[in-house]
Formats: sequence, structure tokens, C-alpha cells
Amino acid sequence: MERTEAPGVRPIASLTNDRVKRARSLRDKRGRRREGLFLAEGWRILLEARDAGHNPLELWLSDPEPAQPLARALIAEVLAGGAVYQASADVLAKLSGKDNPQTAVAVFADLPLDLPRLDRSAAALWLVAEQLRDPGNLGTLMRTADATGAGGLILLDECADPFSVEAVRASMGAVFTVPLARAPSAEFLAWLRGGAGQLVGLSLTDGAVPHTAARYTAPTFLMVGNEARGLPHALEAACDTLVTLPMRGRADSLNAAVAGAVAAYEVLRQWELGKSSGRESPDPVSLGGAKHSR
Repeated sequence: MERTEAPGVRPIASLTNDRVKRARSLRDKRGRRREGLFLAEGWRILLEARDAGHNPLELWLSDPEPAQPLARALIAEVLAGGAVYQASADVLAKLSGKDNPQTAVAVFADLPLDLPRLDRSAAALWLVAEQLRDPGNLGTLMRTADATGAGGLILLDECADPFSVEAVRASMGAVFTVPLARAPSAEFLAWLRGGAGQLVGLSLTDGAVPHTAARYTAPTFLMVGNEARGLPHALEAACDTLVTLPMRGRADSLNAAVAGAVAAYEVLRQWELGKSSGRESPDPVSLGGAKHSR
């Protein structure tokens, strides 16, 4: 690969380079925990992170002089305090785990996951996931939280790692724009009952009502369960309302992330309908459209 001599940018082509090995280790959960770092790929996600106030510690690029002005600005900002490498195609493939890697891969410091820092009054809608194991579903729920203007996504018990390469990729940058928290179920319930909040669980049990028939009060905490088992009985019992989505075909349930998105938009629909009819509804600023800050 022909090299350019961009000031401050260091070329790396060897797969055995120690910096490459360290960055590659972040594809594994053990490596992420050890280093307190994670990977994100692609200019779209990296610029989404920059817009949200999160710049990477390292940039690995195929072209250190891209045409896009915002990309060049990000490179300059990282060079001011971090490291930028011009990487060979083999190195980028090793970091991304794909044969056709993105032209930009970055290393970020872990984002906070502590529950007490969340301000429930900051938004009318919050999403909660319990033991969601698929990183793609988790990333999709992050994206849904961003799209619906939710205050954040709270991960309960043994959820997938939100900083895995697959979850970050599926989030399309929402990992940087949506506040995240992780907690055991018991800690979450104690925190929730310490203030205002309606807990709504998605369920297939006979006691659940259609999601369009329920009435939602702000702040609503909308909870989805494990892809295979749904919510545990104890958590269903702790909910203020259980809702279900009607299944018109042969399938007995929707994908967990899709179900969460459908239910979240029903909450917003009801609140917008209440606003248009003159009924009391949450402040529309909290119903969506604005990017989050951490």
C-alpha cells in the first residue's frame, strides 16, 4: 500500500505489531474489561461520537487525509492528544474482524454504566432490557432509544456487552448518544421505586393487555426480556402493567428488539394523541428529536 506522509500519522502494516495486538484484543470481552476500552468502526459512527462529545483515543485509518472536512477535523483533534495510525488493509481487517473492513476503526474509553447517575426526570420514556443476550438486538435497542428520544437504556442482569463490536455496529452510533446503565434487577427495582415511574413489561402471559389498550404515564420504563424466555416471573410481578403485541400470523412472538421498538412508538403515539386532543401529556421536548448528552 502506498504511504502518505501525513504529519503525526504513523504507518503500521505488520499484523504482529504490539499496538495492533492490543487493539485487536478489544474484540474480546476479556480484553475490553482489562483495558477499559472498546472499538468502533466506520466514519459515520465515529462522527456521531464526535458530535456527541466523544473522541477516540486512537484512530486506525486506510487514508489519513480523507476528503470529508469533519473527518479531517476529527483526525486533527485526536492527534492533539491521542494517536493516529495509517493501517494496511490486513491490519484493518484484523481489527474489524471482516474481510471488507471499514476505512476507519477507533479505540474509545469505556462509557459510564452506573445507574444512580441517571436522572429519571430528564425524559418521559426509558427502555429497559433484561438478560438480552444478542448484541445485535442490544444495538438495535440503543438505536430505538435514540430514535424515540428515550432518556436511556438500562441493562439488567446478564445482558450482552453494549461495547462489543457487534453491539456498537448495530447501534449505528447510538452507543454514544444514549445514556446506558447496568444493574442487577433488585437494584434497579429499588432505584425505580425510589421515585416516579411506571414499569411496563412486554409479556406473552394471559394477564397482559394489548399494547394499544394500556395507558402510559410519564416516566414510563418499558422493559423487554430475554429473546428465548421473556421476562422472569418475579420481574413480571413487579411491573405496574404487562402488555402484549397481537400476533396475526403463525409466529408466536416478535424479535425482542423489534417488539421493544413497536411498543415504544405506541407510547409516543398515545402521548402525542393526548397532546393533540388537549389531554395532559408529557413535555414534547422529552418525546424525541434531540440528541442526548452524557
